[in-house]
Amino acid sequence: MNGRLRERTVLVTGGGQGIGKAAALAFAKEGASVAICGRNAENLGTTAKELRALGAAVVAENCDVTDEGQVNEFIKAVIKEFGAIDILLNNAGVLGPKGPLVKASGAEWRATIDANLTGPFLMTREVLRATMLKREKGVVINVSSGQGRKGTAGWGPYAASKFGLEGMSQVWADETRGTKIRFYTLSPGPTATAMRAAAAPDEDPKTIKSPAIVAGAFVSLALDECALPSGAILRLDPAGKILC
Repeated sequence: MNGRLRERTVLVTGGGQGIGKAAALAFAKEGASVAICGRNAENLGTTAKELRALGAAVVAENCDVTDEGQVNEFIKAVIKEFGAIDILLNNAGVLGPKGPLVKASGAEWRATIDANLTGPFLMTREVLRATMLKREKGVVINVSSGQGRKGTAGWGPYAASKFGLEGMSQVWADETRGTKIRFYTLSPGPTATAMRAAAAPDEDPKTIKSPAIVAGAFVSLALDECALPSGAILRLDPAGKILC
């Protein structure tokens, strides 16, 4: 395939729907081989079919990013098929409970932190170990939120997980100085997804950006010519422009 990312492999977590699916398709259109994972086999199968229709080589498997064993096995399968992972997009996540933090249960707290913070930790650690540190190059993009910069009432576990994600990304960036591995955390802003609809049920999705606009930003960050420094905490404006 032709494209700016031909001969590259991208791994997208939560790649069966929403922003993850849009990103997988955008990377495929740029010539990348694509690995996707998630917990909904039907969604993964549909997305994989669309990716192959674009001519992309695809690995699509069920994988719970909070399960260390499943993460390890999935990455092994991707490496076996493609030889390396050049780009990791940590997109999978959950909204968690809405309401006063004092009312959140321990189980709800742990489930949200596991999905939104432990999952990206496990996936990033294993991709670094398996391929990026050996080659001393790669791009890791973490999907954050405005709640990762300013927590507000009702978003407790979710906000805490995104604050943690942004901090962890900066730690990874500092620990890989001197290599060509780049880390970015991007807050897409309001985007027309099922999670956004659950968070803001009265919002008209036609008034906010589409997942395809966010996907274009991910592609821009993955390109070699991206000059943004590793560890940058970024956000998108309504038109999809990347802002520091």
